[in-house]
Amino acid sequence: MKDSSTEETILNAAITIFQKKGMAGARMQEIADEANINKAMLHYYFRNKQQLFEAVFMQAFQKLAPQLNLIFASGIGVNEKIRQFTASYIDFILDNPYLPNFIVQELNNNPEFVLKFMSHKGKPDPTPFLRQIEQEINAGNIKKIPPKQLLLNLLSLTIFPFVGEIMIKVLMGISDLEFKRMMEERKTLIAEQFINSISM
Repeated sequence: MKDSSTEETILNAAITIFQKKGMAGARMQEIADEANINKAMLHYYFRNKQQLFEAVFMQAFQKLAPQLNLIFASGIGVNEKIRQFTASYIDFILDNPYLPNFIVQELNNNPEFVLKFMSHKGKPDPTPFLRQIEQEINAGNIKKIPPKQLLLNLLSLTIFPFVGEIMIKVLMGISDLEFKRMMEERKTLIAEQFINSISM
């Protein structure tokens, strides 16, 4: 019988190693050592690194999705939703920096997993947000822009720096600490620039 506390210990250990080494650099032995168990025990719970990473990902995803859905479905205005979305998403990735590149890798190598987590019943549902944008456009409160394009622009501005992190650090000659500081700044910067760009 698998023990839930042991499984949680393994997942926490995996997060620690994935954050240090990334998906490619992490080794199952390192995760076992971090969890203070032997490698055989680790393989009893998770057959391989891919399965373990998917479990870690789904655990993180299930924390983010409800948070985003609360924002999308709330009764607050579009501008405040943009501010809350940007801050929540960037905070999430700063806490889980190994996820963006994993998603890109899985999109190319394991699309079945991507389809599986995107078909999860608790996945982020931006429909209320898109509907609200349409209403604001019709009311003349924001510029005419296809709602899905608006959402795509918002996602692009928040996601790309994390996917292109290494390139950005080299190009700009910045340290890990400075990159993190810039991402903290973007929580406000992106939101306000975005709001200004759609305001009438």
